[in-house]
Amino acid sequence: MQKIPSRNLTAGMVLADDITTKHGQVVAKKGTILTDPLIARLSFYRIDFAFIDGNGEPEELRPLVAPIPTDLHTESVTPLPDEPFIEAKSVSTPTPKPEVKLTPNDRPRQFVTDNKTIPYSQKIRSTPEYQKFQLDYSRNITLMRSVFESIVKKGETTIDFTHILSEVQSLFASKTTLDLFEILHTMTALDDAVYVHSLNVALIARGLGKWMKLDKNKLDILTLAGYFHDIGKIVIPPDVLNKTGKLTDEEFQLIRQHPLEGRKLLKSIEGIDGRILSATLQHHERFDGSGYPRGLAGDEIDTTAAIVAVADVYDAMTATRAYRAPKCAFQVISDFEDDGLQKYDPKVIMTFIKRMAAAYQNARVILNDGSRCKVIYLNPQRMSKPMVEFDDGKILDLSTTNDISITSII
Repeated sequence: MQKIPSRNLTAGMVLADDITTKHGQVVAKKGTILTDPLIARLSFYRIDFAFIDGNGEPEELRPLVAPIPTDLHTESVTPLPDEPFIEAKSVSTPTPKPEVKLTPNDRPRQFVTDNKTIPYSQKIRSTPEYQKFQLDYSRNITLMRSVFESIVKKGETTIDFTHILSEVQSLFASKTTLDLFEILHTMTALDDAVYVHSLNVALIARGLGKWMKLDKNKLDILTLAGYFHDIGKIVIPPDVLNKTGKLTDEEFQLIRQHPLEGRKLLKSIEGIDGRILSATLQHHERFDGSGYPRGLAGDEIDTTAAIVAVADVYDAMTATRAYRAPKCAFQVISDFEDDGLQKYDPKVIMTFIKRMAAAYQNARVILNDGSRCKVIYLNPQRMSKPMVEFDDGKILDLSTTNDISITSII
């Protein structure tokens, strides 16, 4: 075993121990064979070194995702939180699938059977396209950290917005809006939560802006607004910002100051657009006046801020939390229908709900009772509760039942 600095790691080396962040998040497990994308990811997590098997010489590079043996019989494996999965075609004589009964409170489990059920995220992560996206994403996070620190710690007043937009362009240039949303769900970094969330919101806000048919200039401003919206959190003490337990009243009020702190940091930037400042200050304001820091309502809230607000909440809902798994699109839509129609700009939230739901027309889904079916009709009055068809041909209108809902998209 050798301790090797990250800058000296090469593809093919084998990890002799788990690589974890300072908060205990496992980045790569013992026995993993390093690849160039994985080595790049270590810089994303600010990993300084790794323990390598043997004398540190690379071994023959094998696939990042090991193939599942064809002779493996029904055997449970550790599930990943609420991840959809794909059923690959069988390569052997089909055998009956094991019956899986789940209570409404259970999350969908994943099984390796003769028909090779493979987690969707695992399939995505093994593709060259994903690995390139990961490299581009890591580069953007590094740039964002540098930009934010230059503003917060050095008082920098000159920012190259064109360069920022050019770098972010690499993440959305070749993807549909929905493809981008899906891949963002796999990008997690607890140690850089503010940066990851800010970059995600920039991309999600731009996608929502495209759905609203905004012109390129407005889309660029919207992207930058999402990019900078949470910069005020950088000045919040880390022990408060990253606290996993319940916040005290004083800590809660301190965190609620980040929109004001953010605007204070950005207002001296040369040539900054006023809509970016408004989004930074107003992304927690709500259409019904229940938000903060000023309790604005209705048309008092800038449209750019209103779009960033929806993107901000969507990313928070679909992110993994210590107390819950990430929510799927229909669960997010349900939350917005239950609580958001009064809280968000109607033209923004309705565009988001309709486009998100329509994207999953004909998708196969898993219900909270463990059954699988296909979405066949969207209910205009309740988009999160479509009509679904089961494999036996039976049809259920989810809008007519309160205890059955969609928990995962396959």
